[in-house]
Amino acid sequence: MMLTLPPPAVAAARDRRPVPPRRLALLLVLGWAGQVCVRLWMARTRTGPAAVPDESGYLAAARLLAGGPGADLSGHTFYQGGYSLLFTPAYWVTHDPATVYLLVIVLNALVGAAVFPLGYAAARRLGMAPGAALTVSWAAALLPAVTFFGAFALADAVLPAASLGWLLLLDRFARDGRVADAAGASAVAAYACAVHTRGTILLAVHCAALAVLAFRRLRPALFGIAVAVSGYAAAGALNDRLRAELYPGGVRDLGDNVVTRLTTVEGQAWALSGAAGQLWYLVVSTWGLGGVGLVAVAAALARRRAAFGTRVMAGTLLVVTLGIAYASSAALPDEHRVGNFAYGRYLSCLALVHTLVGLAVLARAGTRTAVRCALGAGAVLAVTGAWVMAYAGKRLRTHLYIAFDFPETNFLTLDQKGFHLPEASLAALGLVAAFLVARRFGWTAVAVALAAVNLAALTFTMGTSSRRVVPVLPLPGPAAGGVAVDVNAHWRTHVSLVDQVWWTRIGRVDVRAGVPADVCTVVVPRAAGAAVESTWPGHPAGWRAHTGETAGHAWVAWRAPSCPAR
Repeated sequence: MMLTLPPPAVAAARDRRPVPPRRLALLLVLGWAGQVCVRLWMARTRTGPAAVPDESGYLAAARLLAGGPGADLSGHTFYQGGYSLLFTPAYWVTHDPATVYLLVIVLNALVGAAVFPLGYAAARRLGMAPGAALTVSWAAALLPAVTFFGAFALADAVLPAASLGWLLLLDRFARDGRVADAAGASAVAAYACAVHTRGTILLAVHCAALAVLAFRRLRPALFGIAVAVSGYAAAGALNDRLRAELYPGGVRDLGDNVVTRLTTVEGQAWALSGAAGQLWYLVVSTWGLGGVGLVAVAAALARRRAAFGTRVMAGTLLVVTLGIAYASSAALPDEHRVGNFAYGRYLSCLALVHTLVGLAVLARAGTRTAVRCALGAGAVLAVTGAWVMAYAGKRLRTHLYIAFDFPETNFLTLDQKGFHLPEASLAALGLVAAFLVARRFGWTAVAVALAAVNLAALTFTMGTSSRRVVPVLPLPGPAAGGVAVDVNAHWRTHVSLVDQVWWTRIGRVDVRAGVPADVCTVVVPRAAGAAVESTWPGHPAGWRAHTGETAGHAWVAWRAPSCPAR
């Protein structure tokens, strides 16, 4: 966070007039409330999971932790419990899935909006004047990378605030050496580890940074490492419990992918290209500003005359960025989708940090330095983009394109049906050039321009409709009785029902071998054009069939006559 930059060159940055504490507190509270309102408005139509099985995994974990029934998510990726802990109380208030989901979205907004006051603190730490720090941090907090995932029950909704808070605490420890800061940074890093595997990388880098800082501040650094180890153990205990309860048949093992990618030439090509694609997306998704910040961080690390703490923090940010990009790419299987080659979700937790550094460069550096950093961002775009195109080739056109993976590039190219890497790169370069021009008119102009671009991108991606469609229970009968899904049904059929069937744990059965006596509803797959009766020819007498469909997969729910009716 601490970067050594040339003296300020912009009038707004030269203004060092302090803001009265009460007025500053009021502005921060109002700004946070405004961020909450924007997030709630953008998520106003959301009533249930869309990113399956991810959201279903987090919701099932929270329900289990609240004392409710779990689920059988065996064979799927393990969704850690740190994020689910935050909204576990929602299940103490209500059992209705739509109401629980609404409470999750509200929580996401409350926590996600914290990036504004945290961003202000970071901007001030980077040397920006109070007025400029307030305006640009509020605008930067609206980046789609920071706000988009808040409209879903996904850990990405809270990771940006956790990552920024961790860096601020670690930076303060590097400067002042206080034990409380070391312990606080370790606690936040350990929590991030409990939330997602990206947090494991963050925690490892954090411990490495403390080990380096121990050369100057031995005892507080060792205490911070002890807190980190304890937090890691607590996170492990929480996740071990969830793994045993929700994944009795085992989780989707990505370890073999990592070993293959690390030990073969082909695997390294995949991992490095995927990492390059994530860096490309980081720059594009921040309208080029994150690229300016990335270049400035690398320059601060390379500057030998920079202060010790400055170089440690620059190295920490750079290593955690590259580590997440490389490790996540190495672990992911080839799912034959465009997102395998260029993806922004994993680095979204650091997008705001790099953007704030980029804005600080524009605020404090001279025109020549700012232009050089912008050209450096363009070079990063060109190199990483060319790498992705050379490695992926025609697969960028033939593989599955999921618009959810590309909220920013959809906006930059005004197309939600295809991926256009060169066009998105040029658009991002055009925006960073516009910000360079806007800085000549003061920081109000920069903040307005940045906020306008962010809001336009969010509106384009999330739509303008205000209609909320609350899902109804897809199964026949009341919310009672045992429910089972045939082992031959598509996994989406099973997982999509996990959130809606809140009163019981959904079982897995083979209808050809019969069903347990306590099961009221059995869901079986239905082939296209197949007669309803043919889906379960041996069903017990008196059972009634009800048709349904989930994510394009047809099914039939058979209901026992002995079970309660609506």
